[in-house]
Amino acid sequence: MLLAVSGGPDSTALMHAAAALRGATGVSVQVATVDHGLRAGSDAEAEAVGQAARTLGLPHAILPWSGPKPGTGLQDAARNARYALLAAHAEAVGAGLVLTAHTQDDQAETVLMRLAAGSGLAGLAGMPAERGLAPGLTLGRPFLHLPKSALLAWCAARGIPYLHDPANANPRFARARLRASWPALEREGLTPARLARLAERAARDEAALRSAAERAFDTARRPGAPGGAILCLEGAALAALPDAVALRCIDLALSRAGGAPRRLERLEALVLESLLPALRRGVPVRRTLAGLLVAAEADGTVSLAPAPPRRRRAAGAALAAGVPELLGNGDTPAYIGEVCTDGPEQPRGMSVLGVAHAKD
Repeated sequence: MLLAVSGGPDSTALMHAAAALRGATGVSVQVATVDHGLRAGSDAEAEAVGQAARTLGLPHAILPWSGPKPGTGLQDAARNARYALLAAHAEAVGAGLVLTAHTQDDQAETVLMRLAAGSGLAGLAGMPAERGLAPGLTLGRPFLHLPKSALLAWCAARGIPYLHDPANANPRFARARLRASWPALEREGLTPARLARLAERAARDEAALRSAAERAFDTARRPGAPGGAILCLEGAALAALPDAVALRCIDLALSRAGGAPRRLERLEALVLESLLPALRRGVPVRRTLAGLLVAAEADGTVSLAPAPPRRRRAAGAALAAGVPELLGNGDTPAYIGEVCTDGPEQPRGMSVLGVAHAKD
């Protein structure tokens, strides 16, 4: 297995715990540190992690994020680069498992950030304890149920040194601004443990709704796709569904038809404000979303086809509202779908959920 170790207390605890358990499990353990190159001294910090890993008898590699860095969305870009580099290195060394040291505190911050960005249940489910990172490669988070304080105490009890990342307190980043608000939030009862429990409940309910939507999709799908349609659905079956299930059923249909990732609010506008009311009244409607034309015909058939080309509206009109420096504005929008954006960018046609940030 490959450990992602930045040198902070959480990942340092992960490295020492894995080294201690290595003999008992017989698992081959390697360590990698991604050097994002975003501040002076990051290369020396990565090398310090390498020295600590070698002291424990663990092979270590530094994975540099090279090339130009974006002026906006830096943490999202860093996250995507980090997982891509880890996945490539895992493949190179033959690892089937990548472990990160995300804690309950990280999960709580993720839920808060997604709440601020307007995510639905799928986004509020936070980070999963385990998910696929690439074909044949699993990403695991064994500390997701532990508070950060437990890992700090574990390192302190053993005299294990670790690094401090100044970005964790940089108010430029939303996650750091949220950390500064924890004392006030906890006084009102909004603790990391309660937010982590919310994530578990949201994940449980989202899984049930997604399963119901998959069954509904299989029932509603019509064989064949006449004309230029990619797939067709039985409108009467869709109209009979609860709104939450119908929303996810159409989201699934958009993904199966090759639609681009879409904002949750736009999906809601399509399904709840246009498509379902039209189907329930028996009137036709045509709307576009995610590069697809979604049409309900007079006979009740719902078809998905490539959207016709159209002129782009002026960027100024499309970006009218919002104050970028406020939490949740200017960040990655909320999505609904099957895959959480806490890894490499997904290929076209796969819907994503939540709001991704560098710590995810």
